Order: sequence, then C-alpha cells, then structure tokens
Amino acid sequence: MTISQGSAPEKTEVLYGLDNIINTNLQFLSKAHRIDSCGDDKAAPAIIEINAYKDLLFEIKSRGIKVRYITDITKYNIHYCKELMKFVDDTRHLDGIKSNFSVSETEYLDSITTVQKTQSTPHIIYSNVRDIVDQQKYVFESFWNKAIPAEQRIREIEEGIEPEFFEVIAEHKRTSQIFLDLTKSVKNEALFLFPNDKAMIRAYRLGVIDHLIKASQKQNSANIKIICPLSKENSDIVRKVSEQAPNIRILNGTDSLYGMYIIDGEKMFRVEMREPKAETFAEAIGFALYSNRKNTVESFRSIYELLWNERVLNEELKKTYKMQEEFIKMQQEFINIASHEMKTPTQAILAYSTLVERHPERRDEMIEAITRNAVRLQKLTEDILDVTRIESNTLKLKKEQFDLNEKIRNGTDDASHVLDDSDNAIKILFDLEPKKYVQGKQCTIIEADKVRIYQVIFNLLSNAIKFTNKVAGNSISIAAMNDGENNQVIVSVKDTGEGIDPEMLQKLFTKFATKSHTGTGLGLFISKSIIEAHGGRIWAENNKDGKGASFYFSLPLIKNPEQQSLERNHNSKSQ
Repeated sequence: MTISQGSAPEKTEVLYGLDNIINTNLQFLSKAHRIDSCGDDKAAPAIIEINAYKDLLFEIKSRGIKVRYITDITKYNIHYCKELMKFVDDTRHLDGIKSNFSVSETEYLDSITTVQKTQSTPHIIYSNVRDIVDQQKYVFESFWNKAIPAEQRIREIEEGIEPEFFEVIAEHKRTSQIFLDLTKSVKNEALFLFPNDKAMIRAYRLGVIDHLIKASQKQNSANIKIICPLSKENSDIVRKVSEQAPNIRILNGTDSLYGMYIIDGEKMFRVEMREPKAETFAEAIGFALYSNRKNTVESFRSIYELLWNERVLNEELKKTYKMQEEFIKMQQEFINIASHEMKTPTQAILAYSTLVERHPERRDEMIEAITRNAVRLQKLTEDILDVTRIESNTLKLKKEQFDLNEKIRNGTDDASHVLDDSDNAIKILFDLEPKKYVQGKQCTIIEADKVRIYQVIFNLLSNAIKFTNKVAGNSISIAAMNDGENNQVIVSVKDTGEGIDPEMLQKLFTKFATKSHTGTGLGLFISKSIIEAHGGRIWAENNKDGKGASFYFSLPLIKNPEQQSLERNHNSKSQ
C-alpha cells in the first residue's frame, strides 16, 4: 500500500527473502540517528548467531546510532544478551515481551520473523506512514517505562534473586496452590490474618496449619503470628497449635472481608472472601493479589503490625479491666468483711456497757468482755492502718539489734495466754534447737524492728491456733534455725491442723485472702510486707504427713556482735 504525499510517498509493505530484509535494514539504518527496538527471548540468540544480523550490529556501532533495546532476559539467553549489550546504548528487561520491532524517527520495521532461524521464508513489514510510526513509538515508550535495567535483571538471575511481580489471580485452584506453597516456604517469619473463624478451619484442611507448626518446630524456629476470630468452631485447632507449637502466637481478631498473608517479609498474598462460610478454601475465595514488590510487601506488613499492636493493646485493656473489676470486687468484699468485723465488737461493747448499768453485780465480768472486744476492734483498726501504710510506702521500720529467740518466746507466751478453755488441748512448743552460742549468746542476732517482727510471729501463731482443731494431741511448734551458710535465720511455725486449702495456696499472702468466717485476711499480707521490707521472704506449705501446715520466714543475720564491734572500732581509728 502506497499513499502519495508530494515528493515523499508514505508506504507500508511486506518484504520477503533474507537479501531484501538485510537491504531494507541497511536503508533503515542509513536514515536513522536513533532506534528503539524490542525483541522476545529468542531475539538475542538469533541476532548473535546469524552473521548477517551481527554485521548490522557492527554497522550500528560504527555509525554511532543511539539504540534503546527491550528484551526478555532469561537464564537461557543471558549470555547472548550480554553480547548484544556491547552494541546497544541502553538495554532493559520486560517479562514475557513478544513484540519484535524497531522504530526510528521516520520509519518502522516489524521484524517478528527476521530473528527466527527456523523460518523457511523470512519476511518483514516496513512502513514510513507517520501515524503508524507514531503509534509504534508510543507502544515502545509504554514498554520502556514498565521495563527494568538489564543489569538489574542479569544480577537477579546470577544471584538467584526472584524478579519483582504483582499479580491479580482469579483462578481459584492456582490461588489455593500459591497459598499452600507460600506456607511451605516459611523460613523466618509468617504473618497471617484470617478473615473469620472458618478460614482457620479451611487452612487446616488445606494443610497450611501443619506446615506452620513444622516451621515453628525447626531449630531456628520462624516467628509466626496469627490474627483470627476465635470461636468454639476453631478451638480444637487453636489448642493443637498451642500444644505442638507454643511459639506460635495467636490473637483474637474480628471478621474481615479479606485474608492477608505475609511470608518472610518478601511476599504478600491478599485474598478476597466471596463465600465466608464455605467449607473449602477454593470455594470461599474471590480475587487474590500476589506480589513480591518490596514497597508493596512493606506496606502490607506495616498494616499487619498496626492490626497486631491494636489487638495486643485490646487484650491488655481487657486484662486491665478484668483486674480492675477483681480489685473492686476484692475491695467490696474487704469493706463487707471489715464492716462485719468492726460491727461485732462494737455491738458487743455497746451491749455490755448497757448490761453493766443493769447488772452492777456482774461488773467485773462485763468490763472484761468490753476490754476483750475493744482489743479486737483496736487490732482490726491497726491492721487497716498497716495496709494503708504498706500501699502508700510509708511503713517505717525502727531497726535495732536483738535476739530473735527472745521475741519468739514473748510471742509464744502471749499466744498461750489468749487460748481460752476450749483451746487448752493445743500445746504451743518453742524449740530452741539448734543451740549455737558465741560467748554464751545464741546466734540468732538480727537487726530489725522489734515491734514489727513480734507482730509477724504473733500473727503466724494466731493463724495456727485458728486453724488447729481443739483436740488433745494437736500442737503448734515454733523454732528459729540458724542458716549460717546463707547468713540468715529461718523461723518455722508448724501446726497439726486442717492444712491449707489448695485454692488458697497460690494467693495465701495476698490482700483480703481468707477462707475463715472471721478475720479480714490481712494478717498474712501484712506479715509478708514486713518480712520483705527487712530483706527476707515468707512462704508456706502443707506438711508432708498430711497433718497441718508449716509457715516459714527468713531474715538476714548480722555478724556476731563482738566481731561487728571490733570492726566498728577499727574503722573509727582508721578515720
């Protein structure tokens, strides 16, 4: 076809035969100052191996023609592409390109058949029609803008780096296979967002969950996080993951319109939900996005981390709210208990005060009862004040040196005096063993607050009395054991009572913890705070013979007084 326009007719024609093709190429080169060319993955090998085309390359080089070239560089043609780049100014790679054409300032050659060595009748299409030339220039620029530098693609092939891709996948079977293959490939990290509770079940049936468990069990276990709405439906799978792969972290999520899966920070897979309640993965999904582009993966990873942190914060807020609820409940229980405890002695004091007026002949008996209840009320008031001081960090200790055994004897005597007639069956035994002495003094010298340590001893003895049945043969023993190896003294209070309820054992020394029908449960909490303020510790256990319980506390020992005195004198002289 020829269109005449003055002295320069425009034409488009098909030329056959290698000689015609070579001559046309030479004429094309003679008029060109710049050439833009495309070739498929077979173009470079043909150009380099066919001498006629290789001669054209030398012609281009010698004439100084500027050439931009786009081709599909693969591991099979990389050698030829490197050779071709010696003759070309700028080369780029474009996945799967199938066009074979060249365009100059004024002409266009469609050389789709010129590079086929097996072609029996080679031919080309030539055109200098302006509209066709402009159209092909536009096509080339579109390809060029999408292509990547040849050097980058060659480096990726030689270093085994996967080329970037971004795919929209509609084929459900392929989507399922990609999902499974991605899970199998996990090395360092897997971030999973399941859109609903059923999605975890579908993933389990597909084999995805088992592969995640295996990735977590490897020597260098992968960091695996899962966000998924949790329900009764997927509870068995969650339990299996927890038992077999405790390193996999699962957070409760909310229903979503899509699933998101990010592997090793290198690939992302986003799957649209079409049928959220479907039984199989393929039935449930719609379109899927699949990419390894760095910016894309990092963007989705950032979104995932935001979702994860939001869920973590949500869980922490729930725990905090629950703790607050429990604390408020415990406070209310304490107020109820304290009110009851204060009400009982207060009412007794008021009642006995009235009876004294009505029955003066029983004055002594009434005053004794009033005094007993007043002491009880005072003890409760002091306990509440102590808790306030402990929680406000204003509990002050007045430390001095004293023999701990003396305070134990005082506590034992006082506890024996509070036993009423029905308690007389209980014996309180004070064991002085082992008898270790330094210059006539037993080695249980400590530096502490006398009043507070006595308070702990009396609390433990009173507690033992309260929970020991009033039966002949039952006893409470207390002893201070010198543990010189650890430079501490250990006090033990053992009873033959009913033992510690297993439910109470873990929270025994916490505030308001009590199983008794009387008392606030503050004694052990206060005792723990006092002992820890002295640098010691307190603990309890049920006796191994099944009879009663044992309470222990430890306190640091000081060096024997004589040695400490000598050291003080020596330091004083040195100064």
